[in-house]
Amino acid sequence: MIVASILLMAAAAGIDRKVEPPPPAPAVVRPVSPALAGVRRVFVDRLTGGATAAQLRDLIISAIESSGVLVITENEERADATLRGAAEDLVFTDKFISNDRISERSNSGQRSKTTKGITRGGQYGGLSISDSESTHIEERKHEAMATVRLVTKDGDVIWSTTQESRGGKFLGASADVAARIARQLTADFDRVRKAPRLP
Repeated sequence: MIVASILLMAAAAGIDRKVEPPPPAPAVVRPVSPALAGVRRVFVDRLTGGATAAQLRDLIISAIESSGVLVITENEERADATLRGAAEDLVFTDKFISNDRISERSNSGQRSKTTKGITRGGQYGGLSISDSESTHIEERKHEAMATVRLVTKDGDVIWSTTQESRGGKFLGASADVAARIARQLTADFDRVRKAPRLP
């Protein structure tokens, strides 16, 4: 009797125990060079990619300048690091064409026989169904992408990012890419500046 009571209590304890999900995996944090903390002035070099890259360069300069974290200089000699890379701004039309067709035909008939001038039998039936649907959709799309890196005077790459966008809620694709680059640079700069220094 006592053994049965102990087994019942153990079973009840097992039922009440809640199974907790495993903890979420930690977010992957990109490593950032500590040398980024020493950068104050940045020269933004011409980006490869044609005329649209030149426009994106201007937007990147404006976005970094607005962040207030770094000083943008037009004098490459005075810069602590140079921002280099490539950018592209594409406007294209996405086309979707579809044709669906349903067709059905049916025929039936019977023989007829004539005897002594009297015709007996003779039926005929026919059915034809045809349906056709065509879809043609053209959608104009805008997409921008930039891959940039910060390079020291010694030629060391101390920071890089790739950003792409099809346009934000309030920004076009190019302006959104420039804003994302500035946000990433600001976040990484703050993170490396606040990191504990090793003795």
